Amino acid sequence: MLKMISWNVNGLRAVTGKGFWDYFDKESADLFALQEIKLSEGQFDPEKEGYHVYWNYAEKKGYSGTAVFAKKEPLSVTYGIGIEEHDHEGRVITLEYDRFYFITCYTPNSQNDLKRLDYRMRWEDAFRDYLMNLSKKKGVIVCGDLNVAHEEIDLKNPKSNHHNAGFTDEEREKMTVLLSSGFTDSFRYFYPDRTDIYSWWSYRFHAREHNAGWRIDYFLVSDDLKEAMKDALIHTEVEGSDHCPVELLIDL
Repeated sequence: MLKMISWNVNGLRAVTGKGFWDYFDKESADLFALQEIKLSEGQFDPEKEGYHVYWNYAEKKGYSGTAVFAKKEPLSVTYGIGIEEHDHEGRVITLEYDRFYFITCYTPNSQNDLKRLDYRMRWEDAFRDYLMNLSKKKGVIVCGDLNVAHEEIDLKNPKSNHHNAGFTDEEREKMTVLLSSGFTDSFRYFYPDRTDIYSWWSYRFHAREHNAGWRIDYFLVSDDLKEAMKDALIHTEVEGSDHCPVELLIDL
């Protein structure tokens, strides 16, 4: 059984002061993926005993970035998706294993006034193509902050947030297309009707206190690995970031 955890930490240095490493040690995940580490190379690169660690930094300081801690050394590691336009912000790391690819992704936010929506649409198509090419070779597990609440059940206030970044028709449709291309949303696979379970809450308006959240952090699993999934969890009790960790248990 493999235990996989993904967490947008909204700054690894910041969350380090809020008990992150205690949580990391307690969970002892086989693969632990981070998004939005907000680090530059050499700035803060903790080695972790028992883990191989991989970093993808954004060129812009204090912005974006991803990391993966892996107990088992992968066959290969790839940074980015191989397209110049999309590989400056440290958003993707791919680890290859015998039976599957493990990918952490921090999807670009469409931002206020949707000023980055057009770029986001190009990203979505390119990233889906990247995943589909990998899936021709072996199973694919992709996790991370995908910056979209797919259905109305996935956020507290769907009507007032319609057309806002993360809940536009365009972003939701891209997720629908990805899932229909051969991927399964692990949490909805196990809990199709579960409401009021979210993974991100705004720092404004006491949103977390009122559980006015969004489910935008995922484990997506290619359909050929679907039957191996054992559970998908969202750890809403874990604080330290505006996101909480999400988990996949899979028997591979």
